[in-house]
Amino acid sequence: EDQMAGVYREAAAIAARLDEGPDYRVDPVARRVDLTPRGKHRCALLFAEKLATGGSPMWKATRRGEELIRQALVASRCYIHGQHYQIVEGKVVIVDEYTGRFLADRSWEHGLHQSVEAKEGLEITADRETLARMSFQRFFRSYPFLAGMTGTAADATPEIEKVYSRPVTIIPTNRPIIRERWPMRVFARDRDKWIALVDSIAAINAQGRPVLVGTRSIARSEMLSALLTQRGLAHKVLNAHHDKEEASLIAGAGHGAPAGNGPTAAAITVATNMAGRGTDILLDLHARNAGGLHVILTEMHGAERIDRQFFGRSGRQGDPGSSQMFASLQDELIRKHAPRLGTMLAARYPVSELPASRLVEWVFRHAQRKSQNRDRINRAGVLRQDDWIDKHLPGSG
Repeated sequence: EDQMAGVYREAAAIAARLDEGPDYRVDPVARRVDLTPRGKHRCALLFAEKLATGGSPMWKATRRGEELIRQALVASRCYIHGQHYQIVEGKVVIVDEYTGRFLADRSWEHGLHQSVEAKEGLEITADRETLARMSFQRFFRSYPFLAGMTGTAADATPEIEKVYSRPVTIIPTNRPIIRERWPMRVFARDRDKWIALVDSIAAINAQGRPVLVGTRSIARSEMLSALLTQRGLAHKVLNAHHDKEEASLIAGAGHGAPAGNGPTAAAITVATNMAGRGTDILLDLHARNAGGLHVILTEMHGAERIDRQFFGRSGRQGDPGSSQMFASLQDELIRKHAPRLGTMLAARYPVSELPASRLVEWVFRHAQRKSQNRDRINRAGVLRQDDWIDKHLPGSG
């Protein structure tokens, strides 16, 4: 184990004794924690307690001790098991939030990875030293010739043209898109959303249509799997735990069945974003005749591009299909980027399912735009740093 292992464990124990609000405040968007004056005072008392009971001498350095506590609180409050990382064979493995896949052999910097390991009670690995780094923008701009193709680049046209100095051309689809976009359904509570979602899956399945359900995390996909099992609905789960079965699961995701009065043999696939990128789900005759693949998203992503990627699994190459968004006022997007508007909607519509209206959809789109703008600002900051390096340290790339 790392020589600092005991310190990280002690920091996790101290952090667990602090109270959110009186002792510290969490910024979930920036993934940052700030200690309050009372929190700093309590930390000083807890540091003295640790030193008196044989704890690490590290706690004599108050400023360094507070940094360790803040890091432990960030690991506890801002990094969620099943969403940001998964435990595989006793190791913390980072999950890519955009693709839903494991990022093997990668770790967070500056003791964050070790703080997460301490939180989970795992063996503490040594902190890695970063010897060199390169942004994606700098990496791609190092090529003399650059081109690419994607179905969701139109929204990012100004940024692509500015960063890479390449024009964006929109090419019409090979065949007309006949996919139906069903109205968004919004619920006051998470629990009501999941109940309605399972009811909707059962109804579509009874028509003999295949259903693809997209979740934002591994934990959510496994929770939905348990709910479907309780309802007696046969299904498959595609997440980072089942990546070796990806090809076979996708091959069967477009299978339909004759309509019935109850559950049918039509495919139900629950997937993270693994199934939302570059995936062709081929329909059989039953599925095509029943109306094609129906895609459901269980919550809105922080970037509209990802929602469009997932919805684009249905209605490909002129096939029939449909898509629908389910959301709740307790979703992460609302909690992080529009909490006051979410509270306003809950007060205005004191019902389990909110009525379909422009106001309700606008609140979610507003939260999504805030998330996208924040990501865009972060990318612009990285680009400015790259330009500074090119100007003042030529040849260093």
